[in-house]
Amino acid sequence: MLSIKKYAAIDIGSNAVRLLISNIIEQKGRPVQFKKNSLVRVPIRLGADVFIKNKISKENTARILDTMLAFKLLMKSHKVVKYKACATSAMRESDNGAKVVEAVLKHAGISIDVIDGEEEAAIIAATDLNKFIEPNKIYLYVDVGGGSTEFTVIDHGKQVISRSFKIGTVRLLNDMVGKDTWQELQNWITDNTKVYDKIEVIGSGGNINKIFKISGKAMGKPLTYFYMTSYYNTLQSYSYEERITELDLNQDRADVIIPAMRIYMSAMKWSGAKNIYVPKIGLADGIIKSIYYDTVSSNTQ
Repeated sequence: MLSIKKYAAIDIGSNAVRLLISNIIEQKGRPVQFKKNSLVRVPIRLGADVFIKNKISKENTARILDTMLAFKLLMKSHKVVKYKACATSAMRESDNGAKVVEAVLKHAGISIDVIDGEEEAAIIAATDLNKFIEPNKIYLYVDVGGGSTEFTVIDHGKQVISRSFKIGTVRLLNDMVGKDTWQELQNWITDNTKVYDKIEVIGSGGNINKIFKISGKAMGKPLTYFYMTSYYNTLQSYSYEERITELDLNQDRADVIIPAMRIYMSAMKWSGAKNIYVPKIGLADGIIKSIYYDTVSSNTQ
């Protein structure tokens, strides 16, 4: 007997807002399958408001309300049965974040959970990483967002330690990450990876996904540190406008991709990793899995 249900995850980040709708396929005697059905991304850069002015602007509040209502209607059209909406660092740090969450509930009927960095790392870790990693290897998992980056050390398939740092692409664009924060991150990575002879990095986030797509590499093949540094230098040789017109990057990607690469490359350098794997998973995928396995609260549509 085959059963197919649709679950949805809403990820309200510092650089963009996403709606992921997945098919949950259950068949007797077989493992459950999670298949992406639809992904909608709206580039509302909440972090640009919050990290500078400590609050979400009226313009972006209106955009969030419209976007959440649109997501509500899309979930209805798809016949989604369960969903969860999570907001990360921008909403968490804004002075009016609670009011925006309340307004979304009233306007669109969507309840938003504002989660901290550690919970974000835990939800991301709920993704089925075992499908993408080799059980006898050591990995440093790096999920880069607009406001923060989550790091997890994985030893032979088991999570050893996780940490969230306030180093994100939007913060870096606005020169809001000091030397002390970078030093703290470097110390954490070196302290927690120096015991291993060999380590690989797993990267997640929209920027590394885009870099991987541009590379033309086959799925499952890693990007080397040499490739990352070479492409980083190429990007820097172009202006913001040229990255849009000549490199065909979206306008909301053309600026944040450089600081994102800086974070990934730093993680590789400080951990001694020569390769970075890109399985194309993230917070939204973790939300879907967490809903199914009932490790987080969810809402019915």
